[in-house]
Amino acid sequence: MSITGDDLRAAVRAGTISEAQAASISALADARRGVRENIDGLDEPFELFRGFNEIFIVVGMGILASGWFGLTAIAMGLNQNLSSTGMIYGLIGMAFTAALARYFTLKRRMVAPSIALAILFGMSALQTTASLLVVMFDPGTWGWALLAATGLMLVYWRIFHVPFAMFLIGAGVFTSALILTAAQTGGIDDPRDIFLLSADGSFAFITIGLGLLGLAVAMYFDMSDPHRVTRRSQNGFWLHVIAAPAIVNTVALSLFQSGSAAAEGVLFLFLIAMAIFAIVIDRRSFLISGIGYIVALTFTVIGDNEFLVILLLGLGLVLLGAQWERWRRGLMNGLPAFPGKNRLPPWEGSTD
Repeated sequence: MSITGDDLRAAVRAGTISEAQAASISALADARRGVRENIDGLDEPFELFRGFNEIFIVVGMGILASGWFGLTAIAMGLNQNLSSTGMIYGLIGMAFTAALARYFTLKRRMVAPSIALAILFGMSALQTTASLLVVMFDPGTWGWALLAATGLMLVYWRIFHVPFAMFLIGAGVFTSALILTAAQTGGIDDPRDIFLLSADGSFAFITIGLGLLGLAVAMYFDMSDPHRVTRRSQNGFWLHVIAAPAIVNTVALSLFQSGSAAAEGVLFLFLIAMAIFAIVIDRRSFLISGIGYIVALTFTVIGDNEFLVILLLGLGLVLLGAQWERWRRGLMNGLPAFPGKNRLPPWEGSTD
């Protein structure tokens, strides 16, 4: 019998061992398997599935969901009362999905089926709230329907603690805010208006505001689990996936579209700042969000040697990925003490 990651997380929740001890045990187990022979410190955990059986189950869930939504569409087509029919079938779908989640998520603790069930629950929740608000007759209520479905997804997350549900919650809040704002201001003429601070309307300000809010919540989860043993850090990961593009795209695209040399200089400094921030908090999402702008800025500013610069950029990213912990250790040891530094993921030389 072997001790799994779930056993370590349960031990931390029960107070049997600390997060630091659980992280040390996990690192030792990985080292004995040869996984971390050349890695110093912690890696950023990311897991979509644990075996092909989970993929097999997800395929079955996809086919099951297709049949269910097909039957729902037929029932709604045969019944003149679309609202009540859609709501009834939506509630049944939510209940059935929750029953499956009780087995696959709480009992079996499968990753991919839990993600699939969270998505299916969100779809059923949106069907329920949309039918309740009769959105097929009043398109202006779509934003409220999505916001209500996001609230139900929050309840789902509180019960089943699926980290991916945080991504759906963040996306639901962001999308519903844009829909409700568009209903008041007349819609979005250009998709870039979502990120351009200079565009008419308040869409970009909503984007960066919600991005900063998502970052704050993500950092709350991260700093409550610096050793990244429990699901709290995974919650933070999925929120970073939402927050990073919202923040980086809004600032970078607004600066890039201005076209002035001063704005391009500020953009370059901003991307460097985001790279440093990503290394400090040990999250790669901010770097990924800014890479496209670095490439675009290279083609705009550099002359005939832009491909050489891009080649060096790619080489730098590969080296950074290979030596991430070493670079982070040097940066963190060189930075002075600041509030919350000791609550970030540990590095060699830290007191944790």
